[in-house]
Amino acid sequence: MAQLALSNRISLRRPGRGVLLLAVLVVFLALWTVLRGVHTLALGAADLTSLHRALNDFNDALGASRDSNPVFLYFFNEIRLVVDEFTTFLQGLIAQPSFGRPVPVIGWLGVVALVGYISYAVASWKVALPAAIGFAFLGLQGLWQESMDTLALTLSAVIIALLFAIPLGIWAGLSDRFNRLVTPVLDLMQTMPTFVYLAPLTLIFLIGPASATIATLIYAAPPAIRFTAHGIRNAPRETVEASESLGATTGQTLVKVLLPAAKRTIVLGINQTIMAALSMVTIAALIDAPGLGKTVVKALQTLDVGTAFNAGLAIVVMAIVLDRVTSMAGLRAERERLHPRRTSTVVRRAMLVAGGVLTIVAVYLSTTYVWASEFPPDASFGPAIAQAATDVTDWVQNNLSSVTNGFKDFFTLVLIDPLQTLLTESPWWLLGALIVAVTVLVGSVRAAVVSAVCVLLLWGTGVWSDAMATLASTVVATLIVMVLGVVLGVWMGRSRMVERVLRPLLDAGQTMPAFVYLVPFLALFGASRFTAIVAAVVFAAPVAIKVVADGIQSVPPTTVEAATAAGSSTWQLITKVQLPMARHALTLATNQGLIYVLSMVVVGGLVGAGALGYDVVAGFAQGQLYGKGLAAGVAIVLLGVMLDRLTKAAAQRSQ
Repeated sequence: MAQLALSNRISLRRPGRGVLLLAVLVVFLALWTVLRGVHTLALGAADLTSLHRALNDFNDALGASRDSNPVFLYFFNEIRLVVDEFTTFLQGLIAQPSFGRPVPVIGWLGVVALVGYISYAVASWKVALPAAIGFAFLGLQGLWQESMDTLALTLSAVIIALLFAIPLGIWAGLSDRFNRLVTPVLDLMQTMPTFVYLAPLTLIFLIGPASATIATLIYAAPPAIRFTAHGIRNAPRETVEASESLGATTGQTLVKVLLPAAKRTIVLGINQTIMAALSMVTIAALIDAPGLGKTVVKALQTLDVGTAFNAGLAIVVMAIVLDRVTSMAGLRAERERLHPRRTSTVVRRAMLVAGGVLTIVAVYLSTTYVWASEFPPDASFGPAIAQAATDVTDWVQNNLSSVTNGFKDFFTLVLIDPLQTLLTESPWWLLGALIVAVTVLVGSVRAAVVSAVCVLLLWGTGVWSDAMATLASTVVATLIVMVLGVVLGVWMGRSRMVERVLRPLLDAGQTMPAFVYLVPFLALFGASRFTAIVAAVVFAAPVAIKVVADGIQSVPPTTVEAATAAGSSTWQLITKVQLPMARHALTLATNQGLIYVLSMVVVGGLVGAGALGYDVVAGFAQGQLYGKGLAAGVAIVLLGVMLDRLTKAAAQRSQ
C-alpha cells in the first residue's frame, strides 16, 4: 500500500519549451555534423536554374509584346503614361528645363520661398525658418537639381498615393469587414523591404521615373491607409452618437465629426507616407530614378565616399525638413481642433498675407531672372564637403585600419562566419525542419505552417544558399540590435532624463533613409558583409530601443513599488519584475528589429554584402541575371514573411 501511495504521488511532468528547444537544437547539430555539405543547393553568382531562365524568357516575351498586347496597350502603358506625364510636369516646375525654357518654371528662390511660406501656414515660423534654410543648404551643396528631382518624384508619388490611400482608409475605418480584409495586405506590404518592389514593377512598367514613382506610391500608401482608418475608428464615441441622435446622415457624420476628430492622425499618416516615399525614391535610383539616390548609388558603386557623403547629407536634410514640417502640422491641427480661437489670430493672418505677397514676388523673380532661377555655382561648397569626407576616410583607412579591420575580422570570424557556415552548409530539408520546429515551440502551429510553406517556396526560388547567407547576417545583426535595445531601452525606460536625451536622437535616426547609413560605415570598414550588418544595426536599433523603453514604462508603478518595498535591488527589479512584465514588448521589438535589419541587409548588397541583395542589384545591371534577381526578390519577401509570422506568434504567445 505504501508503494502504491508513493506511485500515485509520482507524476510525469511535460518538458518545458526551453528543454524541447534545446533538444531540437542538439539533434540538429548532431545531424549537421554528419550531413554537412549535402543537399545545400549552392549556386554560383552567374549560374541560373530553370526557373531563372523561364523568368528571363517571360521578361523577353513581355518586352516583345509590350506594344501589341491589349493588356499593355490599354492598361499598363496608359498607367505608365499618366504617371510619367504627372512626374515630368512636377520635374518641369522645379527641377528640369521645360516648356521651352532652359531652366525650370520655378527657380531656387521661388522654391525656398514656397517651402518657407507653406511651413509657416501649416505649422509656425519656428518650423518655416529652418525649413527655408535647409532647402537653401541643398543649393549650397551643389545638388539643387538632384534635390529637386528627388522632391518632384516624392511629391508625385505622395499625391497619387493619397488620392487612393485616404479614401481606402476612410472605408477601412467605417467598415469592419473591409478593415479585416485590408489589414493582412497592409501587414504584408509593410513587411517587404524596399528592394522587393522594384523588380516586378520593372517587369511591367520598364525602368525610369514612371516605374520609380509607381513603386514609391505603392510602398508609401499603407501608412496613410492605416492612420486614416485608426483615426476614424478612434473618434470619440460620444460625439458620434450625439451626431447620429440629431439626425445626421452617414456622410454628414463623416465630414462634420469623424474627419475633424481624426485630422491629426491623418496628418501623421501623411507624414509617414512622405518619409516612406523619400526612402523609396532614393533606392529607386537602381531602376534609373533621377535625383540624389542616383548620385549615392553611383558613388557607392565606385566607393567614392566623399560624393556619397555629400549626397547622403542632402537626403538627411530633406528628410528632416519634410518630417519636421508634417509632424508640426499634425500638432497644429490638434491645437486648432481643441482651441480654435488661440490659433486664429489677427497677427497670424496678417503675416500670412504679407508672406504670401513676398512668396509671389520671389516666385516671379525666379521665373524671370537667371540669378533667382539657377543656384549660383560659385556659392557651392559641396565639393569642399566631399573632399573633407574623402580626406577623413583616407585618414581613417591609413591610421585606424588596424583597429577597424581587427574589429571587423573579430566579429566576422566569431559571429558571422560560423553562423553562415552552419546555415549554408546544412541540408536544406534539415534546416527547414529546424525552422518549422522552432516556430512550433516559440510560436504556434499556424505560424509553423506558414514557415513550412515559406521554406518550400524558398527552395523553389533556386537561391536557397544566398537566402541562408542573408538570414545569417540578419540573425547576427538582430542579436546585436536586441542587446542594444534591452540595455538602452531599460535605461531609457527607467530614467526620464535619459529619455529626454535619447528620444530626439532616435526619432531623428528613424527619419533617415536606409541609403544614408551605408556611407559612414563604408568609410570605416570598406565594402564587406560587416559594413552592411553594422549599418543594419544602427538602422534598426532606434525602433527596438523605443519599443523596449515603452514596455518598461508600461509596467504598473504599484508593482515596481511593491518589489522595491520588499527589498529588491535594482538588478532584481529589472530582471525579476520589469523585463518579465515587458516580455510582450521584447518580442515586438524583436519583430520590428528583424524587419528593419532584413531591409537594410539586402540594401547592403551595394557595398559587398553579397547574397540576395547582390542578386537583386545584379539582376538590374545584367539582363541575363534578371530572372535570378526577380527570384531573389521573392526570396526576400518569403524571409520577411517567415520571420514576421514567427516573431508575431511568439509575441502573442508571450501575452
